[in-house]
Amino acid sequence: MAETLANSAALFNVTGRVPVSKPVLVSGDARNPFLPESDVTPPTIVHSEVDTAIERAQAALLAAQAPDGHWVGELEADSTITSEYLLLCHMLDRVDRDREAKMVTYLRERQLPDGGWSLYEGGPPNISATIKAYFAMKVAGVSVDDPAMEQARARIRDWGGPVEANVFTKILLALFGEYDWRGVPSMPVEIILLPRWSYFNLLEVSYWSRTVIVPLLILMDSKPVKRLSDSCRLDELWPVPREQASLRLKRIPRPFSPKRFIWKNLFIGVDDALKGWERLGPRPFRGRALESARRWLEERLAVPGGLGGIFPAMTNAVLALRTLGYPEDHPLITGQIKEIENLGVETRDALHYQPCVSPVWDTSLAANALIESGLPPDHPQLIRAGEWMMDKQITVPGDWQVKRPHVPPGGWPFQYHNDFYPDLDDSAMVMMALAKTQGLDPDRRARCIERGLNWFLGMQGGDGGWGSFDADNDRLIFNNIPFADHGALLDPSTEDLTGRGLELLGTLGHGLEHPAAQRALGFIQKTQHQSGAWYGRWGVNYGSKNGKTPTEAGARRSPPTRTRIRRGAANPCRARRPGLSSPCSPPVARKAPRWKRVSGS
Repeated sequence: MAETLANSAALFNVTGRVPVSKPVLVSGDARNPFLPESDVTPPTIVHSEVDTAIERAQAALLAAQAPDGHWVGELEADSTITSEYLLLCHMLDRVDRDREAKMVTYLRERQLPDGGWSLYEGGPPNISATIKAYFAMKVAGVSVDDPAMEQARARIRDWGGPVEANVFTKILLALFGEYDWRGVPSMPVEIILLPRWSYFNLLEVSYWSRTVIVPLLILMDSKPVKRLSDSCRLDELWPVPREQASLRLKRIPRPFSPKRFIWKNLFIGVDDALKGWERLGPRPFRGRALESARRWLEERLAVPGGLGGIFPAMTNAVLALRTLGYPEDHPLITGQIKEIENLGVETRDALHYQPCVSPVWDTSLAANALIESGLPPDHPQLIRAGEWMMDKQITVPGDWQVKRPHVPPGGWPFQYHNDFYPDLDDSAMVMMALAKTQGLDPDRRARCIERGLNWFLGMQGGDGGWGSFDADNDRLIFNNIPFADHGALLDPSTEDLTGRGLELLGTLGHGLEHPAAQRALGFIQKTQHQSGAWYGRWGVNYGSKNGKTPTEAGARRSPPTRTRIRRGAANPCRARRPGLSSPCSPPVARKAPRWKRVSGS
């Protein structure tokens, strides 16, 4: 039945963009594609529950718009950001006990029944998130005999204690004297001086890694320690006395593969050599490197939005500047503190922090959704949104231009401000929203889209795909560096971003004959899995991108793509994780939808 209806929809060229202000026309003969048009039964006019839901969603979305035309929702994340903020306040002697109590309430709410904290909703407990939450609650005054602390402590000890945490957690603990700096992977500050021709240099890692690493280079060079009172020590988290624990880096990769084993051990050997050089060798360029890192920070902290617009980079920048001797009331430090505080979400009882804000993304999504669901494209609120988005276009160069020196700027940020790091995904969504919105100044809109599209096309990678912020950021070998144990050091081309690029080209009227579309389609064909799925980095893995990539690739499809699209469309029925709902599963204990007849027999 479902297949028959789907085929009928394709034959009738149904686009899915049904104006909710009009009733749906349904004919009882719609399933028979061979019936002559003259013999089709007159349609019955109905208004479905789906239409009512769309109308309610539109009303709610319009009501949530800010007066200046933008939307911004909460960017949800795990508990680690809040734990880190609470500890940052102790590092900077900015403790507010009332706000701290609210953060403890939030952390208690996020604790799992087994005592741990997860990295995502519904996920398993994670040792690093659990250590941070435990440490934050302890310095906030929660007793070690509290049931929540007892459970968390048992989980941490079962995992093996702090030595099993990730690198960023070890660095955080080392800043408080709770982990030996010798157990942290080496990152000499001289790295910042590596030239562009060097296989490894800071422009070969992602923007978010770069903005986190540069201030960390300063911190890891001086290795500062903020001692808290003895009541805040974490001796109880170590299964063996910490002085007896081995801090050696693990040499067996998880999951194991011979190739990863070889690279991991090679880089551990390099790490050992760097540690010896840092401790005993001559370092004639250390002062120059520190000065270069300081200048790099100052240049990027002088613009609004905070370093990279993300919490970890901003907190590291504050600590790095304080380490360099900047006073706490220096404008660069107070500016970062202000941006960090703007990430707080406070209720009457709880307080937590976001990793960043997402107004450009939220506004472009909202505008596209409203137009696609039938709101008139010249609606006054859509016009305000369009004008706001045009105001946010970035027209100054950023880090990306080192690899693309001849490409003029023209992208959009994810946040309110992030001039050095425009976002390709956001830029595509904004341009599509502007192209669909009517009532804007036509000349200005055309200029914005032309400039944005030129930048977007100029950022296409050599493999035909698009990354998020950089081009050709694909030296995946670097994910084996001990410092990169989080596995997200790079920003390579991905299927979801490439699918977005195809969608943008199709929306703006270009077909597969466009050279960029040809290269993008080649990338998507190469990256399709044998199961028919595409992996999506910026969503729910296979689930969110399986509908997007084939749809966007097929928007201007050629015959060879149809088989791939069919395989991709079928995959959600097979790639579903246990416990997740599937659109292909039969309904269970669910009432049939009610249809209200408006007119007809």
